[in-house]
Amino acid sequence: MRIAIVGTGAVGGYFGGRLARAGHDVTFIARGADLQAMRAHGLQVESPLGDFVVDPVAVTQDPAEVGPVDAVILGVKAWQVREAARQARPLIGPATLVLPLQNGIEAVGLLVEELGARHVVGGLCRIASLKDRPGHIRHLGIDPYIALGELDNRPSERVQRLQQAFFQAEGLSAEVAADISAAIWKKFMLIAPWGGVGAVTRAPVGVFRSLPESRALLAQSVEEIARLAGERGVALEADAVAATLAFIDGLPPESSASLQRDIAAGRPSELNDQIGAVVRLGRASGVPTPVNAFIFGSLLPLERRARGALDFVPV
Repeated sequence: MRIAIVGTGAVGGYFGGRLARAGHDVTFIARGADLQAMRAHGLQVESPLGDFVVDPVAVTQDPAEVGPVDAVILGVKAWQVREAARQARPLIGPATLVLPLQNGIEAVGLLVEELGARHVVGGLCRIASLKDRPGHIRHLGIDPYIALGELDNRPSERVQRLQQAFFQAEGLSAEVAADISAAIWKKFMLIAPWGGVGAVTRAPVGVFRSLPESRALLAQSVEEIARLAGERGVALEADAVAATLAFIDGLPPESSASLQRDIAAGRPSELNDQIGAVVRLGRASGVPTPVNAFIFGSLLPLERRARGALDFVPV
């Protein structure tokens, strides 16, 4: 397949690198230091499943140089989705599929607004990874996994073809979800509380899941998201909350979510797209979300500071 990766960070860099290693025609859309590093040294990936380098690597900052592809995989941060969709327009042909892999629940809607519903499928990934320097991705743990599906959950040849491309990549698993909307919300129930409670407590998951007081905060955050999903017509399993907490209990104790790492480092984060989305959609749906509202309000000053809207020294 001809595949374009928009966003060469922890997610796009890892999955795109694996697809390129499997022999697919993969082009990375990058700019700045990432573009320069990849042109000079290729794309470097460090992983418990085996380190590798894609060199030479097809990389450009201009999507028009690439033209229409079979699939666009969107690996940017959630707040960058709309801009990335506009940037990706030269990559979109009549049959192009666009797969978002953001931590959040609003990327699909934004992509539909910008590119049209016929190009967009639902998607999510599970992986613990980070970009520790330009052009270098480090896979920390969690077996890399992709779920994808048409927005109306119908079987389609294009989704199956992309699933097969992921299967051909070493160390990846991919599943066509029976209900992609429910799958996205289930991931959201995991990643938003994990990152939000981690950022508030400033502790790794092994610590805050073990203390009764912070574990209660975690469980209540998950429960609020489950109630919100139900109110919005998402069909979750009856044990979705328990399954989410069990998954968190199985995470490496030293691990942290990207939201927590970004806030701790003073970088712009996905706070508004994760915890903020819970509060915003809860208000619109008439679902109380007091724990998530507390987390959002507690972290908002640091988020505003990271984006240059506030100027203060953290104490």
